[in-house]
Amino acid sequence: MSIVSQTSPSAFVPTDIARPNSGRTLVFDAFNSLEVAKIKDSCVRFLSLSFNSRGTAQASGRDCLRARMKRGNQMIVAASPPTEDAVIATEPLTKEDLVGYLASGCKQKEKWRIGTEHEKFGFEFGTLRPMKYEQIAELLNGIAERFDWDKVMEGHYIIGLKQGKQSISLEPGGQFELSGAPLETLHQTCAEVNSHLYQVKAVAEEMGIGFLGIGFQPKWGIKDIPVMPKGRYEIMRNYMPKVGSLGLDMMFRTCTVQVNLDFSSEADMIRKFRAGLALQPIATAIFANSPFTEGMLNGYLSMRSQIWTDTDRNRTGMLPFVFDNSFGFEQYVDYALDVPMYFVYRNKKYIDCTGMSFRVSI
Repeated sequence: MSIVSQTSPSAFVPTDIARPNSGRTLVFDAFNSLEVAKIKDSCVRFLSLSFNSRGTAQASGRDCLRARMKRGNQMIVAASPPTEDAVIATEPLTKEDLVGYLASGCKQKEKWRIGTEHEKFGFEFGTLRPMKYEQIAELLNGIAERFDWDKVMEGHYIIGLKQGKQSISLEPGGQFELSGAPLETLHQTCAEVNSHLYQVKAVAEEMGIGFLGIGFQPKWGIKDIPVMPKGRYEIMRNYMPKVGSLGLDMMFRTCTVQVNLDFSSEADMIRKFRAGLALQPIATAIFANSPFTEGMLNGYLSMRSQIWTDTDRNRTGMLPFVFDNSFGFEQYVDYALDVPMYFVYRNKKYIDCTGMSFRVSI
């Protein structure tokens, strides 16, 4: 995921091997920050956007012009770790600000873009064991030096790379993720992924490392998966067992491919959101590819999909209210505000706020 991308809020329609990216943070201001995990396999994402609003949000589409932004507030969505200079505000945000933020993502059709995210498991050729963090760090450094990427650090640890509007990041168990740039066509997306895989392979093969694109780790147990040195993952690791029996499997043993789509208006967002939810069972069946657990058949064609049935009911599953006649930006904001937080980020530290809602933190 990118540190700061210029894409706008988008509808989200994933494939079977998509999963919430538990590492995305929405930084609002010095008073409020909220970890917004991707909700199950469907949500309207708060994508990376930076702007300083002055009066009415400049959004195309009649439905979007209703939203007004508070003068002087600045919102930036940042990857981990959020940057201190990104947390700038003159006063706490309101619900109306958040509704306006989503509305500001409306775009004319000719400006629509496709954003893809692609994760895979790295493993040692000789032992088939998952990559250790030290190997991942060597891989990231190698890609940065050979292909001119900027390094993303958390303390003394390298945790990702950035190049233009693309970024490479790490999931909790070392899953290697490309967050692609907003592109115009599927052909461009295909070329982007192929270029990424070429770069990764060029460095990884010299290290004796290979990659596997599959929805669920087929061979190793949770105890065998290395933990990445990212502050927020420790909070999540402690919290997940309290809200579901399979949350740690989600964090450490699943991978993603997903697509992010723009919308022209609130009505267009609603149509795409509903279509994404309705098509999810079909997509799950078409792309099912996770029948193995710890080297044995597990009884499912998509173990990855099964994991989401007991991960965290507060932030997973279908969203029936999306099909209500009253659904829109405001209703989604109401829902998101009540999803329990993971943490807030203050003075370069992650503070555990698990179980609290965003409303309580205001």
